[in-house]
Amino acid sequence: MNETRIVAATKVLPPYCRTTQEIIPFLDQWLANEDDRFRRKVIKIFEGAAVDKRYGIMNIEEVFTATSFEEKNAIYVREVKKLGKEVLKKALDQSGWQADSLDYIITVSCTGIMIPSLDAYLINDLGLKQDVVRLPVTEMGCAAGVSGLIYAKNFLRSNPEKRVAVVAVESPTATFQLNDYSMANMVSAAIFGDGAACVLLSSEAAATGPKIIGEEMYHFTDATHLMGFGVTNTGLKMILDPSVPETIAAHFPQIVHPFLERYGSTIEKVDHLIFHPGGRKIVQTVEALFGTLGKNIDDTREVLRAYGNMSSATVLYVLERFLEKDIKEGEQGLVLSFGPGFSAQRVLLEW
Repeated sequence: MNETRIVAATKVLPPYCRTTQEIIPFLDQWLANEDDRFRRKVIKIFEGAAVDKRYGIMNIEEVFTATSFEEKNAIYVREVKKLGKEVLKKALDQSGWQADSLDYIITVSCTGIMIPSLDAYLINDLGLKQDVVRLPVTEMGCAAGVSGLIYAKNFLRSNPEKRVAVVAVESPTATFQLNDYSMANMVSAAIFGDGAACVLLSSEAAATGPKIIGEEMYHFTDATHLMGFGVTNTGLKMILDPSVPETIAAHFPQIVHPFLERYGSTIEKVDHLIFHPGGRKIVQTVEALFGTLGKNIDDTREVLRAYGNMSSATVLYVLERFLEKDIKEGEQGLVLSFGPGFSAQRVLLEW
């Protein structure tokens, strides 16, 4: 059986940056015609979101300007190509890999629409080989970064001496709906930011890095209403059910314990929690479930604070932090993210 190792994880940030405090005057302006109580409530949501700043593919004036779906999506397409190229090149350079040594490329994004998908452009821009295998993952939302790792592992399991790149580029700001005053839109606007990440994986005997010792998906039945996008004439409209954190909490033991058991592990044996920070409430939910076991999710909280929730890319930012640490051989890490479907994706690592 081939071993799959995570060789590198890199991130690239979009050109614009704004603190939550800088966003509040724009909210005041945007909600000027709404009643005072509602406006105060929205500002409170932003201030209490545990996100200090975020990055964006467009400046804040543009985000709060009424534009068509076509115009916002054109910005998404233009910027995603740039970020994808930059983050993949950064990972390749860091690992000393040539672009044409990749055997499989998985691109992940759900915040805009482009056909051909990002991977086709990366083949041309970076000179990937002509028989590289392409897999665009477009409709799995926040869970898709871990989905990409799972698909990479499945490919590498049956293909020795191969290399895979997973490239996740997301721009939730491109989906912001100016004429949607629903709580789902307010909460997602308060949480989300844009970002790009890349993970390189290998089944080469000489590869170094933590190995994937287990990977599985977990699907919540009859929960498709919890999260997603409605496709409207003005763009992708956020669907976010307030019951997401409690639904996760109810399923949590079932998501974590049987999975670890199948791979000969237990939560006590897991030293590092590499979790997707869906939002402050989900972070608190996970903390409440794990705090008693003496585990912390400080890195998850820190990524949310510094960048916001960048959909599929976010958990890969958390993973990058762990790859930069000096972790002892034999220690384990649990990678976990949640997304539309509703689903939980899990990967168990060992250093």
